[in-house]
Amino acid sequence: MRDEVPVLTRPLSVTAHGKGNAVEEEEEDHHAPPAAGGQHERVTMGSHLSDRQDEGSHARTISNVSGVGHARTISSVSGSELNDESGKPIWKNRVESWKEKKKEKKASAKKAAAKAQAPPVEEQIMDEKDLTDAYESLSQIIPISKNKLTPYRAVIIMRLVVLGLFFHYRITNPVYSAFGLWMTSVICEVWFGFSWILDQFPKWCPVNRETYVDRLVARYGDGEDSGLAAVDFFVSTVDPLKEPPLVTANTVLSILAVDYPVEKISCYVSDDGSAMLTFESLAETAEFARKWVPFCKKYSIEPRAPEFYFSQKIDYLKDKIHPSFVKERRAMKRDYEEYKVRINALVAKAQKTPEEGWIMQDGTPWPGNNPRDHPGMIQVFLGETGARDFDGNELPRLVYVSREKRPGYQHHKKAGAMNALVRVSAVLTNAPYILNLDCDHYVNNSKAVREAMCFMMDPSVGRDVCYVQFPQRFDGIDRSDRYANRNVVFFDVNMKGLDGLQGPVYVGTGCCFYRQALYGYGPPSLPALPKSSVCSWCCCCPKKKAEKNEREMNRDSRREDLESAIFNLREIDNYDEYERSMLISQMSFEKSFGLSSVFIESTLMEHGGVPESANSSTLIKEAIHVIGCGYEEKTEWGKEIGWIYGSVTEDILTGFKMHCRGWRSIYCMPVRPAFKGSAPINLSDRLHQVLRWALGSVEIFFSRHCPLWYGYGGGRLKWLQRLSYINTIVYPFTSLPLVAYCCLPAICLLTGKFIIPTLSNAATIWFLGLFISIIMTSVLELRWSGIGIEDWWRNEQFWVIGGVSAHLFAVFQGILKMVAGLDTNFTVTAKATDDTEFGELYIFKWTTVLIPPTSILVLNLVGVVAGFSDALNSGYESWGPLFGKVFFSMWVIMHLYPFLKGLMGRQNRTPTIVILWSVLLASVFSLLWVKIDPFIGSSETASTNVCSNFDC
Repeated sequence: MRDEVPVLTRPLSVTAHGKGNAVEEEEEDHHAPPAAGGQHERVTMGSHLSDRQDEGSHARTISNVSGVGHARTISSVSGSELNDESGKPIWKNRVESWKEKKKEKKASAKKAAAKAQAPPVEEQIMDEKDLTDAYESLSQIIPISKNKLTPYRAVIIMRLVVLGLFFHYRITNPVYSAFGLWMTSVICEVWFGFSWILDQFPKWCPVNRETYVDRLVARYGDGEDSGLAAVDFFVSTVDPLKEPPLVTANTVLSILAVDYPVEKISCYVSDDGSAMLTFESLAETAEFARKWVPFCKKYSIEPRAPEFYFSQKIDYLKDKIHPSFVKERRAMKRDYEEYKVRINALVAKAQKTPEEGWIMQDGTPWPGNNPRDHPGMIQVFLGETGARDFDGNELPRLVYVSREKRPGYQHHKKAGAMNALVRVSAVLTNAPYILNLDCDHYVNNSKAVREAMCFMMDPSVGRDVCYVQFPQRFDGIDRSDRYANRNVVFFDVNMKGLDGLQGPVYVGTGCCFYRQALYGYGPPSLPALPKSSVCSWCCCCPKKKAEKNEREMNRDSRREDLESAIFNLREIDNYDEYERSMLISQMSFEKSFGLSSVFIESTLMEHGGVPESANSSTLIKEAIHVIGCGYEEKTEWGKEIGWIYGSVTEDILTGFKMHCRGWRSIYCMPVRPAFKGSAPINLSDRLHQVLRWALGSVEIFFSRHCPLWYGYGGGRLKWLQRLSYINTIVYPFTSLPLVAYCCLPAICLLTGKFIIPTLSNAATIWFLGLFISIIMTSVLELRWSGIGIEDWWRNEQFWVIGGVSAHLFAVFQGILKMVAGLDTNFTVTAKATDDTEFGELYIFKWTTVLIPPTSILVLNLVGVVAGFSDALNSGYESWGPLFGKVFFSMWVIMHLYPFLKGLMGRQNRTPTIVILWSVLLASVFSLLWVKIDPFIGSSETASTNVCSNFDC
């Protein structure tokens, strides 16, 4: 049972003292008595948000401090096994004890069976199986069949050889009549070949994995006495008007109902917009969770997000044999509809903020009325006294957090909010594992946490694992997936390939972290740095050996620079409190982690848990202190600790730093997707989402963390893994040659020139070999990955669409930010959809990102028309070269076809502004090209001048 937690109901009142100081609460804290009937008081958004009064409930107001649960100590986690006094792993002791109980149970069963003359053979077999499972590995690597992988690798090598021969032919056979066009095409093709190498070779060793959740239960148990490790869930949100509160609420409800011991789960919701609407909707969600959570666990329903459960078009009576299920389901659906009405009413009334700001029910102003200048706020909704479900059982802890914001401070957007949650959770619960989700990603598989623990808590696997990444799956996407929203090729091909190396990249959501890895520590198996000096070798070794050792020492010094925030905690495990505090001071922990002794103490607890001697009032003050806006100043937060700053794609950067320290990651793909989310499915929003990702990659490219030059000193990042990270930051620059290459076919059709000379027999072989190897690589990749050809083709199409639009803008914006310091602010993409199915797919929003691909489309269409017109006038000899030019032009048009459909909308009508802008650009470019014609050879120009002089 959890210790009682005080619920503070005094109105929030804060005072800021000096720059960077933490916000302090008032000296007096008043504890409210439990509400009648177990009900909690309800806060409303003043007179502006609710006129509803509930009998038997008392007023609940936000407090900038909150209650803290009892000290929880985790008995078994990954990284290293906890041992008893004799040095034997605790989990093995637990298995031995469990084995003795089984023996006693079997002995009594045998006696009973002897009397009944019926031996319990089936029970004995099951017991032996459970005992075997308790000792076996919790997961297994399933290599790709050699029959699939060997031909795949052979074709890759063959394609590399053919590519080299193809480039040799292209470079040694220039087209002098169109030298500029030829040179442009060769440069583009060389870059495409380089990009293919970066993308292809990290997929050299793909693997599949299988988990055994039943073995996890057999080893660590289940229920109140379970040895499973605790997990802190992080959910981040900013603007409730763009990220609907109902979506966030469904995510929270799915977390609270997850299939995991209740006392091991805590959910932290970060409200980085300090919106009272988010706070109020979370209060309603906490109340509804008291009904929803026991319903989910009683009937084992999936998924456990009510919006998506009730919208399923399946037979909900299937496999449900409980007679009361139908009745309870109908009642729960009515309760959810009423809950939705309350949430939607809050949203409707929050559309217009009153001039005086929001006022709470007790008459005090809402502290977050100014989202850029407000104190830190924390409120525990669940997990305190009386917060039980309607069946009288405990509920997971639910905590609202809004970090302090003050003018003049750099808050680092989502990365800063996540780091604030790391510190708050470390003070209040300090679970050894953290699982972060976006507000629109709900738990689709209630056993997802157990799936992650099969890796993290397995001593043979989880010792060096920094995080377990789950693939992203999405709801609400059209069947054809017009804009490749599902990213199937990336999640089912690229990530599997990385899992066979050092592990998948971190993709921002659906990831379970080992907390110690976020603190900047290296993996336990990392060898210690050599302490030998150069001088000791110089006296007794030859010069070559001394030079070699000097190089090693330079490498080791670079490794030390890489580990500026890493400390070996195992050296101070056996010290008393005074000696430990002295060591903390000597090792400058405060310079790395900040001025919080409570938080620093939590970082030293490798296996999580809150110290038993912790004082609740002290933890409350520290929770507010660590989310102060000045807490991170002059520390390693965002540099070596937590989510790394310096890019809008902080996820890639954070995972890269961990891999550089020697950690590895795991890719977990359960049969039932662990998490599902929503994605922007209309063209404009999708391109702006891709633009944001590409801009983040460009920012990393120009930063000190660029994989091209960062992290070589330690030698811990595998080379193929480094290639994959280089690919993640280089791919936006492919937009420059891609735009040029997509324009080349139209230019060739308009000018009558071509980038390829007359083909010889050898050249024909190289061209055919290249096309065949490209096709075979794709086919074999589809074969071992199991994805469909439609998903592959959509990915190819959107690679071109994104390349000539979003990626191009990202490159220029990244360069402007680096050179001129111009920053670009991005608005959060709205996730709400139309009432009609896939209604958002046809929404058109004009943006400058649409200009380049639209112009390329029009230019190629004009080029095809002009090419056929010229061929009709020139005779049958011109039809042969025409087909080659039209083939390349049609290649461009086919890849941009989804973009063209997006412009047309549901009624196949292109907006007038798009037509005018594109026709203007295409016409001007065509006229200038005909007038200037810069690719005419010098000999042709000379002959033209001579003819004009002699009037020939």
